[in-house]
Amino acid sequence: MKKVLFGLAGVAMIALSSCSITLPVTATSNAVGNKVGKSSGTCYLGVLCFGVDASIQTAAKNGGISKISTVDYTQKNVLNLIITHETTVTGE
Repeated sequence: MKKVLFGLAGVAMIALSSCSITLPVTATSNAVGNKVGKSSGTCYLGVLCFGVDASIQTAAKNGGISKISTVDYTQKNVLNLIITHETTVTGE
């Protein structure tokens, strides 16, 4: 019984594990402003993405940014079943 419980616990830990990575995409010579804009989208099963818009343009628009300073990209992945893409833009 203990082996079954430990086995199920191990499978649950693997199934619920995820990873996240944030990467800088670009930086400009514009001064770092106090505005932050984000855009994101979620895909399922690695390929099913419906209406996903994690673009730099949308992030800038969401933050009311006209002069972009930095752009960062974050991807969160749960066993390649649920993948979230997020773009963060800072500027003025």
